[in-house]
Amino acid sequence: MTDFFDSDIVREEIEEINELQKSVYGNVMEFASLDRDEQLEHVDKLTELLEKQRIMYTRLSLSEDPKAVEMKKNIEQSVVIMGFPAGTDIGVLFDGMQKTINNLKDNVDSVDT
Repeated sequence: MTDFFDSDIVREEIEEINELQKSVYGNVMEFASLDRDEQLEHVDKLTELLEKQRIMYTRLSLSEDPKAVEMKKNIEQSVVIMGFPAGTDIGVLFDGMQKTINNLKDNVDSVDT
């Protein structure tokens, strides 16, 4: 059995996810007042964050490391806390988030056209 969180790749990905989250959440309240380029940059960061989260969830799902299994379980429980039914397919949730991000980008793009 490997120690999932001792992997350099996993630690780097977690650090990148944390940095992206800080950046995204730091601008979320000012989004409407950002100029178009800043809004598009924000949307790009959201897209990158979601992709990294999706990859990390997949890694967690494939691991048998007890800490990874626990983290996956915690993610699934947090989805229920957010109001989704127990057993919600996280892949479907990620797909829904991607659609929301795409709609946001379309709205930013349509403002100047």
